[in-house]
Amino acid sequence: MPLTSGARLGAYTIVRKVGAGGMGEVSRATDTRLNREVAIKVLPAEVTQDSDRLSRVQREPQLLASLNHPGIAAIYGLDEAEGKP
Repeated sequence: MPLTSGARLGAYTIVRKVGAGGMGEVSRATDTRLNREVAIKVLPAEVTQDSDRLSRVQREPQLLASLNHPGIAAIYGLDEAEGKP
């Protein structure tokens, strides 16, 4: 699900694409509920359809959420959009 500038994804408004790689596409967005800038990572279909890769992607935010350091990004949530992780 490639996101374009101005697109809405739940409470988030996409500002611009930041980058992409094998594990997803990252976009800068605005959380309209809390009025803050966030990064949104959207997984490609091949990741969501591979249970091993999807499991790895789901463990990553759990691990990061357990850490607290200025050099590590904070995780605000792990969600689904349109029935896809």
